[in-house]
Amino acid sequence: MKTIAEINRKIKDGDVTVLTAKELCDAVRSGKSVSVEDVDVVTTATRGIMSGTLAILSFPVADPGVFSRAEQVFLNGVPANAGPCPNEHLGIIDLVVHGTAERDARYGGGHLFRDLIRGAGIEVAVKASGTGTENETDAEITTTVDIDDIPFARMLTTRSAYRNYNAFVNPGEAFSTIFSVVDFKGNCSEAMFGGCGEINPLEKDAGTIGVGTRILLNGAVGYVIGEGTRSTRERRNLSLFADMHEMDGSCISGFVTSAGPDLINSIAVPIPVLDEDVLSRASRLDSEIELPVVDIRTRKEIGRTDYSQVWRSGSDPLVTFEPSLCVHCSACNVKCPIGAFTGSEVIDDLCCNCGHCASVCAGGAFVAEMGAIVLRGREIPVTLRHSDRRGAIKLADELKQRIERGSFLLAEPAQRFE
Repeated sequence: MKTIAEINRKIKDGDVTVLTAKELCDAVRSGKSVSVEDVDVVTTATRGIMSGTLAILSFPVADPGVFSRAEQVFLNGVPANAGPCPNEHLGIIDLVVHGTAERDARYGGGHLFRDLIRGAGIEVAVKASGTGTENETDAEITTTVDIDDIPFARMLTTRSAYRNYNAFVNPGEAFSTIFSVVDFKGNCSEAMFGGCGEINPLEKDAGTIGVGTRILLNGAVGYVIGEGTRSTRERRNLSLFADMHEMDGSCISGFVTSAGPDLINSIAVPIPVLDEDVLSRASRLDSEIELPVVDIRTRKEIGRTDYSQVWRSGSDPLVTFEPSLCVHCSACNVKCPIGAFTGSEVIDDLCCNCGHCASVCAGGAFVAEMGAIVLRGREIPVTLRHSDRRGAIKLADELKQRIERGSFLLAEPAQRFE
């Protein structure tokens, strides 16, 4: 049995063997035998919609004595919760900004976080009380800041990287939901799902992840705080944090649903291969990982499939655009939920490969292998993916390279999950 300390020594000596989850699964599929002696670390990742995300920010907006308390704060029009400190006439505001907070139907906390991480100027509007004048009148303060003006900027997920997600169908009438980009069609005519299957961190873990595990959150080194909200032994998820100053803006973005804005996060987790049990779990393929099918309204399970049906083996999860096939509809149906389609091209580092464009394009200019689920003998096509497996594969490879360079060491958990 290996130890994390031994693996870290190998990392420092430049003698560590790292495989991404995809590389390990590809080896298993090809019939190659991989032993504990052959690999020290398997890098896993997931990228997708993660509503349970918030940012904690603290920065000055005025000189000391100008006001005593921030009552309302807006960042690029997105509402923030001021507090908990009363600011004590210091001109500093402490904020909590939710990833699902919205300025309007097309811009929310996720868009704000991406703009902030990429260094854009952010408009700050503060309604304050206790101005320090004789009449103690309220004041309105406006200013512009960027990430370098915010000494404390930390992102926290309340629940993320679920071990197992769901596929959703709608047996009833069409309606708006956070799980769809346009109204979710009824009569079980389409399916949507989340989860990166055989490269997903908690699906590959056999008890090595715990409080204090070092991870990557949107490209920044962060840590597992513990289990997230709504986490259970069967459906475990993680609460994480990392410094926003170190994040990569291409890893995070806003995502517009039919029920308002949401956001996309990227998470990578190293799995230390300590023994055969860990390696066996890390080697599981899509076909071995179950995907429950649930009624979108009641969340009750009405069927079950596996991830090989939605992530087809050998197919590329990339969505491609063929301009020559575009028929230039007078009213284009492609309203990209992430803003990656300009009308003539796709912005690669923004696209999350959700496949919505391929589902609605009248001319078939967008191409994606979306898969399908079988429910009670009926094949239902997938029209939207809540997870970006291609982006997750890229992040797992980035973590592998950091470990091989010696710039990322594994952390021994202070407490493992039961």
